[in-house]
Formats: sequence, C-alpha cells, structure tokens
Amino acid sequence: MTPRVDHIAGETFHGRQGGVDNAFRYSIDYVCLDAEAQALQAPHLFSRNRWNLFSLSDADHGGAPKSGSGAAWVREVLGAHGIGLDPARIELLAQPRVLGHVFNPVSFWLCHDAAGALRVVVAEVSNTFGDRHSYLCHHDDLSPITSRDTLEARKVFHVSPFQDIAGGYRFRFDLRADRVGVWIDFRAGEERLYATLTGRRRPLTNRAILRACLRRPFGSRRVLVLIFWQALKLRLKGARYRNRPLPPPDEVSR
Repeated sequence: MTPRVDHIAGETFHGRQGGVDNAFRYSIDYVCLDAEAQALQAPHLFSRNRWNLFSLSDADHGGAPKSGSGAAWVREVLGAHGIGLDPARIELLAQPRVLGHVFNPVSFWLCHDAAGALRVVVAEVSNTFGDRHSYLCHHDDLSPITSRDTLEARKVFHVSPFQDIAGGYRFRFDLRADRVGVWIDFRAGEERLYATLTGRRRPLTNRAILRACLRRPFGSRRVLVLIFWQALKLRLKGARYRNRPLPPPDEVSR
C-alpha cells in the first residue's frame, strides 16, 4: 500500500512560569509522512519538493536550514552517534510550506523498527535568527518509546531571547494512528516553560488544506507573527532580553 500523507489540525500551548509569567494557545497545522517513500498517497493540493498550496521540501529538514538532506541525514546522525538502529521507517512530523513559505520552530524525525515501534526521535529545533540544533531522544537500551516515557536532553541552543541557555528539556511522545501528542517541559532553576502539540491525525485531503488556509491564513507567516507578538508581550511585562549567542558547534546533542 502506498504510504499516505497525514494531517494534524492541532493546537499548541505554551506556558511560562518563573520571573515573568505568560501563556498562549493557538491552532496549527502539521503533516506527517514517510520521509523515504518514493511515492505518497496525497491530494492534488499537496506536493513534495515542488511548489503547491501545501508542500514539504526535503531541503527544509535534516541539516542546515534550506540545505538539508532529509531522511539521509537522520541515518547519518544515528551512525555518527553509535545508535544501533536501522530504522524500518522514518517519518517526518513538521509544519508544511504554505504558498512556498515555512518556519518550523520544532519538527520531529520519528524512527520506527520493523514492528512499527517508535525507537528514536530527533527533535529539530529552529530559532528566528536562522539557527538550528537537534536533540537526539531515545532510551539507553533503545527500547520502544511509549506515551508513559519521559526522555531528557540538556539545553544547549538559544531559542528565546528571554531565556538563558541553561537547564534541560523533558520530552514525552504519544503518537498514534489517529492522534498526535507531544509535550516538552523545560526547566532551569525556578524558570519553567511547558509546550505542547496535540491534535487528531487524519489523511490529508484537498478539503482539509483549503479549510486550513481559510482558518489559519498565511501558514508559518502567521506563526512568526504570533511569536513576535508574544515576545513583545514579554518585553512589556519586563522580561530581560538576551542577545543571541553563537550556536553550538555540534548540530546534534542528547
């Protein structure tokens, strides 16, 4: 059977505590697909590696922004970090391009074994300064990642100018055939940021694409506007601004 492209008409929540409190919630669109499939079951308004109303480009993921190599990069990362896993399927969960534009604050590479179990997740984080860093998430013994598990990573990458590079992340994933749930809990001393992505998972259709463009016009351009709006609110509340440091020398960490 030809793999399909799935659509997650989801919701994201961000809640910040410690120092300056802030919270917001808004709707968002993600797609999920087999990143190595030669053919995909997809509607006419979606394309892979070419322009369309909704599209996804391999160059946007797996390596430096706009020069990525897609799933091939994921396999290189697994080998370079000594991960003894040859994934039977690598899925990409990411926001699509809308009319050619994209910005993904975080995308996820999902590495499954032959039985379909999730074994490794690569969280690909991008900031508004054009930098990118990825966090490699897995159990030490590469046992399946379930919805009850929490995976940790030390923060090394500058994301928000209102947070220091300190502390760490706790990731939790609940990825089902009909629903997606991702929870990220960042803590550094008294400071905490809790971010979520949740939504129903369905086959992507032309109707869903048109509905998304009507309800959430401009796609990731809208996301960027919302990010800068929340930054302005934090600034007005008195949050201290940190200048952008150099990105970490390694593009992937645990």
